[in-house]
Order: sequence, then C-alpha cells, then structure tokens
Amino acid sequence: MTSGPVLIFDSGVGGLSVAHALRQHYPHAAMCYACDNAWLPYGLRDDATLAERIVLVCQAAVQACHASALVVACNTASTLALEGLRQALTIPVIGTVPAIKPAALISTSRHIGLLATTATVNRPYTQTLIDSFASDCVVTKIAADALVTEAEAWLAGVPLNALRIQQALAPLWQATQQRPALDTVVLGCTHFPLLRPMLDTLAPTPLAWVDSGDAIARRVGQVATTLVSDAQDGRCFTTAPAQALTNGLARYGFSAAQPLLLPSAC
Repeated sequence: MTSGPVLIFDSGVGGLSVAHALRQHYPHAAMCYACDNAWLPYGLRDDATLAERIVLVCQAAVQACHASALVVACNTASTLALEGLRQALTIPVIGTVPAIKPAALISTSRHIGLLATTATVNRPYTQTLIDSFASDCVVTKIAADALVTEAEAWLAGVPLNALRIQQALAPLWQATQQRPALDTVVLGCTHFPLLRPMLDTLAPTPLAWVDSGDAIARRVGQVATTLVSDAQDGRCFTTAPAQALTNGLARYGFSAAQPLLLPSAC
C-alpha cells in the first residue's frame, strides 16, 4: 500500500461514523471522504443502475484524492458493487455488512434487534448473515429509514426530532418487553451510530449497540501496510453542493466539500 489516504465512501454522511472509528484506531492516518449526495437515498434506485453508478463515483473519488485504500461505508453499496469495485480498482476495497456476528456473540438473552434501512432489512444477504451467525437467536428486524433523514439533517445543523426518532424506534422498544427480552441492537446502517447519544437517551432499558465501525477499522489495518498522515488528510468530495454540511464535516476532521468531477455519463 502506498502512503495515500484511506478513502471512505457513502451515499451520505453515514460513513462519518466509520471515519470516527478509523480515527480512533489510527489517529495519524490520512483520510478522505466521498459522498454521493446527488443520489441520496440509494434505497430508491434500481440495483443495476446503482451498482454502475457506485463504481463510477468511487473511481472518480479514488483518482481525486489518490487513495491507497477504499472503505465502502454503506451496506447497500457493499452488497451491490463490492465485486465490481474490486475488479475496477487496483487498491484494497473494504466493504460493510451489518454486525450480526458480533451482536450474537455478546447477547445474553439471545434476542437481538437489527435496526437498518428497508433495503438492508429485506435483502437476502442480510438473512444469510442471520442464518449463519445468529441462528440460535430471536432477531427482530426493524426498518428505520427515518433515522437516515434525521442523521443527514443533524449533520447539516438541524436539531434532531426526538418524536420522529421515538416513533421509528417504537417496535424496538416493544421488543425489550418481550420474553426473552431484546438486549442487543445491530446498527445496520452507518448513519445510525451518529445518533447514539439520542438512542441511549430514548431507550427504556440499557442496550448494547453494535455497529461495523470497529470491524472495518481492524480490516483496514490488515490490508494496509502503512497508515500515515500526509497533505491529503481531511479532504471531502460530494456529487452535489453540500455547504450545509461544512460544520458537520469539520466535527469529524474533514474540510468543506469540493465538487467531485464525474464522467458525463453519470
């Protein structure tokens, strides 16, 4: 691996939670961020068109920041485009999957929740993860797309809507009253860890929240031969104007967004 930065890619700001985990593990590593906010949310696009788009955007972002590794910090993008990205790029590509396995390992009650977007909840790949790593658990799957909207708005400076979040999480709180009681929750969308303080405040009982950030960080360490700081650290690229995100990006160590130049076909 060269000394170029690690590039973190997501459709929106969710990948900032992964960037936070990476900075905790590797505080001196250079990082860049790329956000395809022009096509947010990804869950509304057809799979074939979206897979092609993800490869084109990531190729442009890798070239723009001279990345030495790519982290696809999005469950949807990982499911659809990981193979295509690895064929198109010569650098390591690390994907994201819901943290079903670690959640099953720590759950005492053997009842875990999967909090994710509708697309992730319904994908066969997600059920395969459950069958492979949590077959002895009750798994309550909850689609909470409203949390994505809340996280995006919060990073743009809009106060969180506690009532909307509470409504989205109502099925999760109900599961804590069942027998066996739910005790562990998989945050199956990278946007959701950004809302952890609010989730802790609203939870009716203490819960273990599990996301993919630490696992991704460990994987980056395995595939990266060097993780060093350089002048490219903190650059951010977006496919649509994102001035409202400037302060939010700064909280995670990234500069104001620059436009990502894409092929005209995009």
